[in-house]
Amino acid sequence: MGADGTPPEENAAAALTLFGERLPLAAQLVRWLTGPGIERGLIGPREADRMWPRHVLNCAVVGELMEPDATVIDVGSGAGLPGLVLAVARPDLRITLLEPLERRVTFLTEAVEDLALHQVTVVRGRAEEQAGRLSARIVTARAVAPLDRLARWCLPLAEPGGLLVAMKGSSAEAEWETHRAAVRKSGGRDGRISRCGAGVVDEPATVIVVRKDEGAALARRGSRAADKGRR
Repeated sequence: MGADGTPPEENAAAALTLFGERLPLAAQLVRWLTGPGIERGLIGPREADRMWPRHVLNCAVVGELMEPDATVIDVGSGAGLPGLVLAVARPDLRITLLEPLERRVTFLTEAVEDLALHQVTVVRGRAEEQAGRLSARIVTARAVAPLDRLARWCLPLAEPGGLLVAMKGSSAEAEWETHRAAVRKSGGRDGRISRCGAGVVDEPATVIVVRKDEGAALARRGSRAADKGRR
């Protein structure tokens, strides 16, 4: 990686494909991640040399799952992976970075302001407390929790028919087999494993994609209305 945050030569073509004319802005984000991100303990020091392939490109390719102008909530955003990366690569997306820890919220707020990412909102809070307050077409998370808990926290934030995009890497198949019943109980259906970035990056990002069941959402609303009627 260059001292100015530019991608190493072996990642340059993929970075240009994914970021295009916004590549200088992506390099600016990398300087945030490898500078204040490491200094404040949000990123491990050993990650600096592999920031582009392991983190930035790995997050950017997930944008291929997102329709134009979609709303996105990045749950447990941490240092902004994948939320900040997606905001740089896809300025059409309207992204909420949801993070409970104050020091991380401070970092995210400062980075968003410095990068002039006007389509990004930073919210301090936990996903399980935000149902009914926040919603989006797509809810994403990276290295936050096992899939059963992730579905319980994230699917209530997705619009009916919307997507949970859980970045899971090599554990994806095993987690889906283990937790598919719990995911369905939380209102998810049509779960699948997707590998993003094939032909663009050397190691595609492996994610679990779950669609929120519109019928389940309607049933829950009907149940709540019935409960109110009995009071």
